[in-house]
Amino acid sequence: MFGIHQHWQELEFKNYAREIGRERFADVENKSNASSINYSEKDMTVIFRRRGGCDLVQSFSDWRGTVASAPDVIGITFLSIVSLVDDIPGKKHLARAVELYLTYKPPIEELQYFLDFRVPLVWAPAPPGIAGHHRKEPVCPSLQFSLMGPKLFISTEQISVGRRPVVGLKLILEGAKQNRLAIHLQHLGSLPKIFLPHWDSYITIGPPKWQGPEEQDSRWFEPIKWKNFAHVSTAPIEYTETNITDLSGVYIVTGAQLGVWDFGAKSVLHLKLLFSRVPGCTIRRSVWDHSPSSSSVHRTDESSSSSSDNAKLLKIVDLTETFKGPQDAPGHWLITGAKLGVEKGRIVVRAKYSLLNY
Repeated sequence: MFGIHQHWQELEFKNYAREIGRERFADVENKSNASSINYSEKDMTVIFRRRGGCDLVQSFSDWRGTVASAPDVIGITFLSIVSLVDDIPGKKHLARAVELYLTYKPPIEELQYFLDFRVPLVWAPAPPGIAGHHRKEPVCPSLQFSLMGPKLFISTEQISVGRRPVVGLKLILEGAKQNRLAIHLQHLGSLPKIFLPHWDSYITIGPPKWQGPEEQDSRWFEPIKWKNFAHVSTAPIEYTETNITDLSGVYIVTGAQLGVWDFGAKSVLHLKLLFSRVPGCTIRRSVWDHSPSSSSVHRTDESSSSSSDNAKLLKIVDLTETFKGPQDAPGHWLITGAKLGVEKGRIVVRAKYSLLNY
């Protein structure tokens, strides 16, 4: 370090610095590591400091041999870990994992589960495979919301995804006239590794079980528009049956079905869920998604039809897709329950999300 007390020309200063360096590293004189040499004739103060090595060694040549055993940092360069594994299989997977971690920053203790859930997502049922081909419209029950208003038909198709955790739900209007209400499930496209010891194909888990509300339990019936017309059963659907064989596992949602109880003009829309057992796991935490955050919501395109009847139905059905993904810490939620509801005159679906102990 140089302390200059008067004006120096740039070239003069560079030459003098080189002269001091040659003298310093030539070991012609032994100088203390921390000594301050006053070059009074040059009106300059020079302070010598060394980084690393043994401070007790004065000569440069001897000190240089001690740096390897006592190094010190004089500069840092950051390299991506991916750049160090160019020839190793799986580099793309590592790069993807690093990118996900830097983007969402899950807790370290949750990182394995977080990464296991980052597989492609699939909707069930699958969309029609042939463009422009329309299968015959099924015969479906319907709901009436007013004396002269359009009818909303209800698809009662049973949707099942097998051994795949469900992470999202949505109501959708389908059919040629977009007047048939159906429920779709979003599930993981493959089984996460953390599930394999509990849910692999060779493991016996017993038959899945359907659960739904009681038809006679009118406490949960809520009108959509008017009391004399269609209602919705808002009862929460969760797995409640317990027996001795269920104590070593939990039940998660793997299917869904809409249905209608025919009470004339006061017909009631209800939801049934299919539950499958995951042995050897327990529920760590659960939360009902009553008000999905904007980060967890996607809207279905509501401009697919311009008919007046379709526009009226869009005001009655909330087509919000609700799910929890990597942005919802810790990033490995799955659905263990759901319910229908009526909010501001619209039919909605809400999910119960849970974290499991594996």
